[in-house]
Amino acid sequence: MLLFHTRILRNLTKSCAVQSYIPDQMTLTPKQQSTLRAVCNAFIPSVDMPSDPHRFYALKASDFEVAEKITLALDHLSEQQQQDFITLLNLLSSPILGLTWFGAWKSVTNLAPEDAEKMLQTWSKSPIPLLRQGFHSLKKLTTFLLYGYSDEATNNPTWAAIKYPGPLSKPRADAPKPIQPLAVTQDTIFACDVVIVGSGAGGGVVAGELAEAGFDVIVVEKGKYGAERDFTQREAEMIGAYYEAGGAYSTNNGSVSIFAGSCLGGGTTINWTAALRTPDYVLAEWAKNHANPHFLTPEYQRSFEAIEQATHIDTVESQHNLQNQALERGAKALGYHTTIIPRNSNGCAAHDCTMCGYCSLGCQQGTKMGVLKTYLERANSKGARFLVETDVKKVTVREGKATGVEAEYQGHSVTIKANIVVVAAGSIHTPALLLRSGLQHPHIGKHLHLHPTVSVAGIYPEPMNPWWGNMMTALSNEITQVTGNWGAKLETPPIHSGLLGMALPWLSGKAHKEGMLKAAQIGAFIVLTRDRDGGSITLDKRGKPVAHYNISPFDLTHLQRGIQEAARIHQQAGAEEVYFPHNHQAPFSLKNGVQALEMKLRELPSWRWKANDYPLFSAHQMGTCRMGGNRATHPTSPEGELYEVKNLFVADSSPFPEASGANPMLSIQAMAHYTAQGIKSRYSV
Repeated sequence: MLLFHTRILRNLTKSCAVQSYIPDQMTLTPKQQSTLRAVCNAFIPSVDMPSDPHRFYALKASDFEVAEKITLALDHLSEQQQQDFITLLNLLSSPILGLTWFGAWKSVTNLAPEDAEKMLQTWSKSPIPLLRQGFHSLKKLTTFLLYGYSDEATNNPTWAAIKYPGPLSKPRADAPKPIQPLAVTQDTIFACDVVIVGSGAGGGVVAGELAEAGFDVIVVEKGKYGAERDFTQREAEMIGAYYEAGGAYSTNNGSVSIFAGSCLGGGTTINWTAALRTPDYVLAEWAKNHANPHFLTPEYQRSFEAIEQATHIDTVESQHNLQNQALERGAKALGYHTTIIPRNSNGCAAHDCTMCGYCSLGCQQGTKMGVLKTYLERANSKGARFLVETDVKKVTVREGKATGVEAEYQGHSVTIKANIVVVAAGSIHTPALLLRSGLQHPHIGKHLHLHPTVSVAGIYPEPMNPWWGNMMTALSNEITQVTGNWGAKLETPPIHSGLLGMALPWLSGKAHKEGMLKAAQIGAFIVLTRDRDGGSITLDKRGKPVAHYNISPFDLTHLQRGIQEAARIHQQAGAEEVYFPHNHQAPFSLKNGVQALEMKLRELPSWRWKANDYPLFSAHQMGTCRMGGNRATHPTSPEGELYEVKNLFVADSSPFPEASGANPMLSIQAMAHYTAQGIKSRYSV
């Protein structure tokens, strides 16, 4: 029966597909716009309530023009994602929509509100993957933009009701921007010793190290340059400006939302400041299983030490906010391990601690010591040049050696001739660039690890204000080695209104609003799974990266164990209710005691755990150009050089032989630092 319905749906979606070319600036027809508006209103309907002082229940998505905001956001999607979105809208606008939910043969615009809601509920639980994917994609876009959007002229109409404060301050207009990127006004050729593609944790470190050693360095970044004066603390605006694909990037089936930095400084500009060393047992795996003996040497440990000193990593400013206090309190009550997470910060204590909760939107105070404030400024002081908003198309190769890159800046071609090329574009874009450049190693793009993550929200009787305070300071490693060295960490995330709307389960329009009204009382823990079995990166027909990933049964078992432990910790910490990260599960009361919770947790593995049955997130992408001593199975040598092309190095998370099992910023920086020392000793300037 499932196979029959899947075939029918595929035929229906093919018949609804638009065959015409999708332009770079995406537009919707009036009919498609009307359809999108109707489905947004099905997710966020107007609900009659006897008491509604902020008119929160009365608000529907179209009152805030959510469909129009989604249309603007579609430009961040790939061509295939745009095509899929148009196909989805055309299905929703056709009477054959009724076949997908066994309801009336009407388009979504002609359905009564209760029927439109029933249609979405059916899609969310459908055995047909395409329908679950459609539900999940539309739900994420609608809820994020309804609750997360604001600008200087537009006050978000939901914030007063959910007690979210929005931006706490305006950025200082006189805050310095010490780096002056190059201006390109025509087709241009540059020459240098080293060109570095990407400016994040890896590229930034290499740029600083090599520039200070006397190399002539050019750094090329496809994202923008943002500094303190640019960070407005407006969630949708900052994520749209400084995250990969405006925060809309996901795996090809939509099941994993992937958050990565796309700006000068990369992920270190917008991450959560956790600075954890690669666990010793992981370094031992990387050394033994992949012929990388250097991971166990004193020299490699000195790279950790150098980074920790340069980026001010310690626990002095790791004060727990209420969420982190709850994680520590509940874990200790169960006798579980807890520790304090070191952070790369310097001066947070001098500012109102509430500010730190907004650091995932860019640090307005300038106290986050990412590479933007450390290694890139050091490189700049030594004469390094910077190109931003510049898309590198390929690495040029002659006679087996890298000779530079070809790029594009606002319609102008940019050619950079260099003796050494360092690719540090991240585990999504590095393999894509190498494949576009003609490299043919069969493992380029393979072994994609994501640390698949879910959020388990507890509702506490007192305000938690989870958007305030240091974002991530408490950690439990209790279940990191459940099966060998595989398991999960429990940490805390920063919570802002848009991402909270995405993460909370949607059972109905009213139920979702009820959950959002508890926003100020939410304390959330994340389950960060060290995944053994990875995915891959391929190219679409335009040469853009496509992420393929399905969590394996092995890794899912550890994710589920993490959810169970997070719920137990919430109960011990005093939460009254828990929201499981699953589309089909209503909030569960914790007031009935430990036995009732344990009965619920025993049934958890029996819930359906297919793609898009639950919201998966990833802020860590690793391993698509893995490093090792066996050149047949590892594209990158232990020195960081590609076996296939001389003078071509990789310095980001893609050389990770396996998942790091810890927030990877410091692991990337140490690996890049070690690679940079090898480059300095091998090449003279």
